[in-house]
Amino acid sequence: MHPKVMVVEDEEALSELLRYNLEAEGYEVEVIDRGDDADLRLREIVPDLLLLDWMLPGLSGIELCRRIRLRSETKTLPIIMLTARSEESERVRGLSTGADDFVVKPFSVPELMARIKAMLRRSNPGKVSSHIIVGDIELDRKAHRAHRNGREVRLGPTEYKLLEFLMSAPGRVFSREQLLDGVWGHNNYVDERTVDVHIGRLRRSITRGKEQDPIRTVRGAGYSLNDKFVSA
Repeated sequence: MHPKVMVVEDEEALSELLRYNLEAEGYEVEVIDRGDDADLRLREIVPDLLLLDWMLPGLSGIELCRRIRLRSETKTLPIIMLTARSEESERVRGLSTGADDFVVKPFSVPELMARIKAMLRRSNPGKVSSHIIVGDIELDRKAHRAHRNGREVRLGPTEYKLLEFLMSAPGRVFSREQLLDGVWGHNNYVDERTVDVHIGRLRRSITRGKEQDPIRTVRGAGYSLNDKFVSA
């Protein structure tokens, strides 16, 4: 699963420039132009990184940053704040509120892309690595292939994305809604039962003989990739 970057910026030309460059780098991008809308959206899904404008309609970037740091689900979310304010006191204020980095407009897009990549590498190295290994399962993102115990696991496109999503955060329990959002995208209106069908297909594909089923069903909560499973 490609890293997801949420851009909260009300200047349309800039937000589209950021979207274009981020998607060219392989990121999944969601753009929101109001601070209050972003606050609501962040209660539904947590991206891998947030690009946050200082001045926003509805709710300021500073206030949104403060709220993000107060919630357990988002307190460690990497935040890069974008602003036209260049004064040292304002940068200190932004960083003390909870921003991880501070970029003053106008900025160099290549430099911003480098900062994003560096921050993701520090906060979630599995998201930017071409290989993910959990237990005896290995995922090669460049080749778009999965192996278990040395054998290739043949997966359909959806099952591959589902496995990649689960492997990006082993041990974490994802609700069906979160899996739908992360794998199918929030603009696709698919029934939650679809998740159960594809989880079943994924289980049958990755488990052979006496191999342990690495996918854990958490009743009433969702699914998780067991981060402690071992080969049989």
